[in-house]
Amino acid sequence: MRILPTIIAGLLEIEGRAHHDERGFFLRTWCREEFLAAGIDFSPVQTSVSASIHRHTLRGMHYQVAPARERKLVRCLHGRIFDVVVDLRQGSPTRLQHWAVILSFDAGNALVIPEGCAHGFMTLTDGALVEYMMDAPHAPEHARGLRWDDPALGLPWPARPVVISARDRNWPDHV
Repeated sequence: MRILPTIIAGLLEIEGRAHHDERGFFLRTWCREEFLAAGIDFSPVQTSVSASIHRHTLRGMHYQVAPARERKLVRCLHGRIFDVVVDLRQGSPTRLQHWAVILSFDAGNALVIPEGCAHGFMTLTDGALVEYMMDAPHAPEHARGLRWDDPALGLPWPARPVVISARDRNWPDHV
């Protein structure tokens, strides 16, 4: 497992190192010891999976506010997604900047998303499955979001969404 920094402090891309043989492959997706050795104190308490039937489904931009802020480890278990993170942290030198990357099952990559960042993705394939590991349980009363197409953020989506929930379509502009 290789841990790579991004332009947003605390946002890390994880490159998986699959071990291949005649059966297929084996990929470690999380290791507390390796994370701690890299200075990442991340202990998941909840794991969820989202399934998106259609290509160009958009989910996001989601985050949770105090006292239920959460860090996430996000990976694509099937297909490919265009993943976007926006830094919303007060006082951060990268506040309101974004980072985007393609996560895919084939690449085996993932993102560690720090507290205080909004997260969303657009599927690039039909039948995409995305796994989220969180270090805090989901608290619906503390869930918030940003509008996916807020012109002030200029997020570089690869296409217009074909499927998007009413909730995600109607989030407000950035805070």
